[in-house]
This record gives sequence, structure tokens and C-alpha cells, in this order.
Amino acid sequence: MKKQFLVLFALLLAFVKTYGQKQDRPNILWIVSEDNSPFLGCYGDTFATTPNLDNFAKQGILYKNAFATAPVCAPSRSTLITGMYPPSMGTEHMRSTYPVPDFVKFFPRYFRENGYYTSNNAKKDYNTIDQTEAWDESSNKATYKNRKPGQPFFAVFNLNVSHESGIHVSVPTEKLKHDPEKVPLPPYHPETPEMKHDWAQYYDKLEEMDRQAGELLRELEKEGLAENTIVFYYADNGGILGRSKRFVYESGLKIPLIIRFPERFSSLAPGKPGTATDRIVTFNDFAPTVLSLAGITIPSYIQGKAFLGKQQVKERAYAYGFRGRMDERTDLSRTVRDKKYRYIRNYLPHKISAQYLEYLWKAPSMPSWEAEFKAGRLNDVQKQFWLEKPSEQLFDIEKDPHNIHNLAGDPKYKDVLLRLRKANHDWVIESQDVGFIPEALLSKISETTPLYDYARSGQHDLKKVTETAEIASSREKSKLPEIIKRLSDNDPVVRYWAVIGTIVLKNDAVSAKSRLNELLNDPEISVRIAASESLLNLGETEKPVQTLSEALKSENQMARVQALNVLETIGTKAKPSFDNVRNLLKGNPKDSDYDVRAAKKILDEAKK
Repeated sequence: MKKQFLVLFALLLAFVKTYGQKQDRPNILWIVSEDNSPFLGCYGDTFATTPNLDNFAKQGILYKNAFATAPVCAPSRSTLITGMYPPSMGTEHMRSTYPVPDFVKFFPRYFRENGYYTSNNAKKDYNTIDQTEAWDESSNKATYKNRKPGQPFFAVFNLNVSHESGIHVSVPTEKLKHDPEKVPLPPYHPETPEMKHDWAQYYDKLEEMDRQAGELLRELEKEGLAENTIVFYYADNGGILGRSKRFVYESGLKIPLIIRFPERFSSLAPGKPGTATDRIVTFNDFAPTVLSLAGITIPSYIQGKAFLGKQQVKERAYAYGFRGRMDERTDLSRTVRDKKYRYIRNYLPHKISAQYLEYLWKAPSMPSWEAEFKAGRLNDVQKQFWLEKPSEQLFDIEKDPHNIHNLAGDPKYKDVLLRLRKANHDWVIESQDVGFIPEALLSKISETTPLYDYARSGQHDLKKVTETAEIASSREKSKLPEIIKRLSDNDPVVRYWAVIGTIVLKNDAVSAKSRLNELLNDPEISVRIAASESLLNLGETEKPVQTLSEALKSENQMARVQALNVLETIGTKAKPSFDNVRNLLKGNPKDSDYDVRAAKKILDEAKK
């Protein structure tokens, strides 16, 4: 009798647990594709072959204004896993592992602490030190099926078939499902055979991604879990061909997002199945949103805001985004998007968008685009990618979805420009953006202090640094006296940005020459390197090249990368540094090291 009672009691507990899960605790499934903009039929792309996701959109809510915070995987995934804005934490630059504060937890950990089973299959790439305790399992075999009976789950499946690497090796044209001669090219791409082929092959990859997403959805049905699972489908950033992934245009930051709510949880949905919303959401908001859907209290430190569930807040007015170092190339941009306009501030406007990146150039379309530029066969829109950037860019998304008509200088849009310029400035200050610290110094600071903490320590005068960066990037010659004054500032970050101002002004900054020569002995290596770049613009060679060559012997990898970026731009004038460049390639260095990639490029160009 006692045994029978125990059995009945156990069954009752199981029933209560299952019933409680069905009523109150939804499962949450993330299907994440890599490197794709909304190239789906449900988003109006008539060339795409995506029947599974198109049908999924009929069952869910389609988000028309969903954005990654970064146009590349690792920094955007840093946002996703923490609910924090990477420039606030120093996790902005591609494939860096700078530590975050101890209180910043990968959010699946909160699911685990609240009884959920968490699985990740399988990509992480969080751009900081891993927190393995976030997952019950994380591998290419991880699945929600391994949870305990009745246990709710949060599960992630990453589909990498659409990743950029999928076009590095060309498929024979006759084997393509999508016709290269019919592929719709954006206006900034030339109609080279390689470009058309890469686009067609990419659409083939998206078709396969759609098939795999469909398999995951059917598996959920087969397991009898669809009626209790909220499903997100989204991409980890836009992409993938040149001027999309890695760049802060719509093509790099706008992502597809579709969320399906089962009938049991329809009260949590913002609309009926098959409808769309224009609400602005960003990756910052994903972590707090799924915590809200699960009824888990959102930690106060999280910067993102829930857009679903009981903890949802008023719709945000802007989506913020950023571009930092991409692989071996230094850059710095910030962007703000509302429902109609995108504003971009380029803080290093003298650096062209088309800086050579070894990985990006593996796509056959990139060398073909470069060849067309060198041959003088590009039109004005297509060649902009190969020229210096404007200090500010403003695009009307409704009229100009490809972001090719810059309205920043148009008097008719002055009010819009001023509003979004201010929104960008205010967010930089509010978010305590540490991305304006040159990475050679930033990496050094991170050895002893999390950058989030450093920004709030009183040692970083962000307002003055930001002001200097804005002056420096403005291209306004009238600002030169103030720039020269700040070349002697006590703060090395201010001095660095003042030097950037002289680089941007080129020959117009000749009156700063004597002070720049003094800065070749600055105690901060990033300032010495920047001063060398400016003096090279002003016609000096010997001392700047010697300074850059010495920087290549630094133990600071980011200092070496900064110096190599400059040396590559001066061609044969860099020859006195070649012995130190070659030394970086001794001892079987890793090709994944960014200084190694940059060094190889310099030596390869020297052979031509």
C-alpha cells in the first residue's frame, strides 16, 4: 500500500510539474542563422527560395525593424549573451577576449537557476572570456531532448550554412540553383561575373539554411513541444558580400526576426499570427526579453529592455550600433537608426571602407570589385567604397534602402541630422563607451581592470575624449588651433585623438608639425604611432618609419596591428621596417593572429 501511495504521489508530482510548465513556463527556442540580411520571401525578396521561413512567418510575428548592434558575429554575440552594449564593456573589437565585470553573467545562467534546461548547438564566439556554467550542454550534439521529463528549456540552434565562408570556394555555375544572370545586385556592386556568381551561390546557401530551419521546426512538432514553445528565428548579423557584413549600413545591421507564439501563450504576443510590427528592437533587448517571457526577474545591470512579457517597457526610439576593429584593420564608427533614418558618425574618416581584410577578400567577388576600381570602370556609387569616408552620413531608409545617397550635407535634412547627431553623442556618454580608447592602451588597461569598471573609475574623461574625437573627425580646418592645443593634453587618449585630427586634415595641419615630431617620443605607444602617420602625410619619412618599425617589437599586439596598418599605406617607403615585419612571421606564427595577417599583406605587396 505504501509503495502504491509513493507511486501515485510521484505521478501526481510529475503531472503538477508538467501542468505547471504548460500553464506558466514556456519553452524558448532560438534558431539562429549566420550572416544574412532579410533575404527571405516573407520580407519581400522575390528571388529568395525560403518556403519554410515564409510559412513560419504566417504563424508568427514578423519584425520589420530588428537590428544587430554590430555588423559582425563576435561583438554582436557578445551583446546577445549579456544584454549589454559591447562598447560599454570593451567587447567591441573583433575576436578580443577582454574580461567583463564579475556581475555580468551570460543570461542562460539565470534560466538554469530557475529550473530551465539550457542547451547551445553549438557556436559561442562571445568576444570575451567564456562562462561555461551558462549551459547544461554546449556542443554540436546539444539538444533540449536531454532535459529531465517535464523540465522547461531554453535552447539555441545555430545554422552556419549561410556563413560568409560558404562563398569562399565557388560552386560550378551549372550546379547553382539560382541563376547568376538573374540575381538582383545592390547598386553599389559592379556586375562582374564573380560578383553575380557569389550572390547566386549565397542565395543557394540561404535556401539550404531555410531547409535546416524547417527541419528544426518539424522536429519540435514531432516531439510534441510546439504548443508549449515560443520560437525565435533571427540572423546574428547582416551579410555577407562586400559592404554588408562588418559595415554599419542596413546591409550589415538589419536582420530578419520572426517570433512564433503558441496559442497557449498568445497573450504574450504583440499581435495575431501572420502580422508584422514596426517596433524597433536590437540585440541588446533579446536577453531581457526572453527572461521576461519566462517570468524571470531581469538583473538591473542589463542595458537592454524587454520588448515582450510582463517586464516589457515602452518602445525604444533608436537602435544603436557600432563598428570597431575588424580583424586586422582599425576603424571606429557609431550609428543611430530610427524608423525612417540611419545616421553614421565615422571617427576615422581618413580610413577607406575597403581596407584589405584577408578573410573578406577570400570571396571571389571582392578582388573582382577591387580590380574594377583600379581599372577605373566603376560608377560614382560603386567607387565610394574605395574612397575616404564622409565624417557623417545620413540616409532616408524608405527612399534609399541601400544607403547610397548621403543627406548629411543637405540643408533640407538639417534638423534630422542635428537630432540624430545629438542622439549618437548622448548615447556614447550614457553608455560609457570605452571604444574611443586606442586599442593598444585599452588592451593594456584590461590586464588589470575590466574596461567597464575603468570607464566608471574617474580615470577616463569620456566627455573630453568624445569632444576631441568629434573635433578630430569633423574635417574642419577651423578646429586646428584647438587640435594643436590638445596635442599637449595630460590625457594620452585626448592626445591620440588630437593627432587623429591632424591626420584627417593632412597638409592643412602643417603648422602642427613640430609638436607632432615631439610626440614621436610620447610615453603612450598609440600616440607615437598616430604621430608617425600624421608626419608621413606631411612629407617626412625617416623618423616616422623608424618609430613604426620600433613599434613592431612591442609586446602589445594591438600596437603592432596599429603600426602595420600605417606601414601598409606607404608602399616602398616602409622598406626600412621590413626586417621587423619579417620577424613577426618567424617561429610558425598563427595565421589567425591579426598582426601576422597584416605583416603578410605588407610583404606580399612588396613582391609585386
